[in-house]
Amino acid sequence: MKQLRLALAQANPVVGDLTGNASKVVNAAFEARRRGAHVLVLPEMFLTGYPIEDLALRGSFIEAAHYRLETLARTLKRRDLDSLVIIVGNLGERAANGLPQNVAAVLHGGKVVASYAKQHLPNYGVFDEFRYFAPGQQDVIVEVHGVSIALAICEDLWQDGGPASRADQHGADLLVALNGSPYELNKDDARLELVQRRAREANCPLAYVNMVGGQDELVFDGDSLVVGADGQLLARAGQFTDEVLIVDLSLPQRAVATPDGHVERIVISSEPLEPYEPLSPAISERLIDAEELYAAIVSGLSDYVNKNGFETVLIGLSGGIDSALTATMAVDALGADRVFGVSMPSKYSSDHSKSDAQDLAERLGIFYLSVPIAPMVDAFHDSIVLDGVAAENLQARVRGMTLMALSNQENHLVLATGNKSELAVGYSTIYGDAVGGFAPLKDLPKTWVWELSRWRNAVSEAMGEVEPIPENSITKPPSAELSPDQLDTDSLPDYDLLDSVLADYIEGNHSAAELVRDGFDLATVERVLAMVDAAEFKRRQYPPGPKISLKAFGRDRRLPMTNKWREKAPGTQSD
Repeated sequence: MKQLRLALAQANPVVGDLTGNASKVVNAAFEARRRGAHVLVLPEMFLTGYPIEDLALRGSFIEAAHYRLETLARTLKRRDLDSLVIIVGNLGERAANGLPQNVAAVLHGGKVVASYAKQHLPNYGVFDEFRYFAPGQQDVIVEVHGVSIALAICEDLWQDGGPASRADQHGADLLVALNGSPYELNKDDARLELVQRRAREANCPLAYVNMVGGQDELVFDGDSLVVGADGQLLARAGQFTDEVLIVDLSLPQRAVATPDGHVERIVISSEPLEPYEPLSPAISERLIDAEELYAAIVSGLSDYVNKNGFETVLIGLSGGIDSALTATMAVDALGADRVFGVSMPSKYSSDHSKSDAQDLAERLGIFYLSVPIAPMVDAFHDSIVLDGVAAENLQARVRGMTLMALSNQENHLVLATGNKSELAVGYSTIYGDAVGGFAPLKDLPKTWVWELSRWRNAVSEAMGEVEPIPENSITKPPSAELSPDQLDTDSLPDYDLLDSVLADYIEGNHSAAELVRDGFDLATVERVLAMVDAAEFKRRQYPPGPKISLKAFGRDRRLPMTNKWREKAPGTQSD
């Protein structure tokens, strides 16, 4: 049996920070060496960060990434880390069509000794890699201590006919996949099943390393794992954690592979290791759904704020559940000393809304300010007479202006507090509650807002701490309080019903006819779909927020703003 100790570093890069990301490679290499690893693998495009979007089209960036990779190889040798073979994702040089390649570079001896280019380029959902990269054409096998390691990058596993399908005939002892796989709820289950299937197909163990952290609207959850040739789970890293996963592999001797012109073979060391005592593998437990979603949003929020250099965030506190959950997440992401809350009561604000906002601020220990908006609203009315919805929305816009003025004055990043349900049906005011630089709940349905709030309070209760969210904010009927006794249900269906329709229409892509066949009331379907279809222009102007679902607005679901097509229920469709 051949042995190899493998280190998978699921780490958090910053797009464009070539120097900083290279330093993280060096730090991971020190940790891997300390723990006796022979090979260290880092995620897809780690050196550049991922996704880099149109940076891939800049010649200066391509050259800088290539130069940084070469200097990293020399740095690793100078730091006496040359006992390791390091495989790291980077931006490759331009191919014949003028586009660069997405590569896994193999570093050893102060040099780049091999490079594998991603063969399957995703062009769906959040991915647009046909625009940025040239596909690779050749498989790569790297031999380390007599172990033949085949390489793959992310989509190469998801598509049939990729390197995994040829690894067996190439005589690979191990298949290593570098990934930049964005988070979606329960995607970890799909990944495990995929990796198990590909390992059996390749007839060898498969090591899957994924990055962590937030990049604009994407969140990466780690969940790196290793499975055996039979699909058995051997090791698994945590979710949303920066860590180096170590696993010892015992690999049977395989028959010598038949030479194949489709594969490039690089021998770094052919002599097997002396037998050694393997370490016990780690298999981290999976998070429950509520904890997983909460961690994803907090991770995305933390990295958006910190990677963009913001010191503090500002949140309008209404006393309602959305702003309460947003503020709680901000404290968990950044710390209470970096979160500022402002209450902006109008003449329609209830006493409990004002007291709930203050109670929340006290529970969280954040800075708190109350700015009554009635005088400002009255000043507007003295200059321009408004009534009905325009008068109601004026209050929201005064609040938005107040938040942005404080942001401008004190350099806060304003967090919008709207949820996916409201955003879907246009239940927000442009330049009002839609203002801000980031929207943590943008992809979270209203029913999940309540669920995560209850879960977060339960966590604090179990730890003997003060529950962060006032119970009244969770239990009272939701209201924008823009007119006397106003409730959300005056304009919208009950949120349980609304979210069920939205899930099938937006994520399931069901037609009106299918929704009715699913059992939804015809009038409800027509009403909800009309609101969704009419609100595309509002969604285009909403701040970015972390993607946590299969189909997030903006990144995944993109419809024309100028659009006369409307879904019709059965029997009403015109020719």
